[in-house]
Amino acid sequence: MFLKLIRKSKYLVPADLTVGQFVYVVRKRIKLSPEKAIFIFVNNILPPTAAKMSAMYEENKDEDGFLYMTYSGENTFGIMN
Repeated sequence: MFLKLIRKSKYLVPADLTVGQFVYVVRKRIKLSPEKAIFIFVNNILPPTAAKMSAMYEENKDEDGFLYMTYSGENTFGIMN
C-alpha cells in the first residue's frame, strides 16, 4: 500500500514514549485514515508496541547516534472500491 511520504524525518521523543505512542504521533502527522495501518520497523524487525523508544534507541542506534526506522502500510479491511 502506498503511504504519504513523511516529511518530518527526524523526531526527538520523550524517553518514556512507547513504540505504540510513536506510531500514533506519526499516524496523526500524515493524517492516516482509521482503516489503514502503519507498521514501523527497526533493523527490519517490528518492535513490540509496549517497548520504550529509549530502549529501542539504546539497543539499535547507529554509529552516528541516530535510530533509523522504516515504515510500511497496509489496508486493514481489504481493498475498498
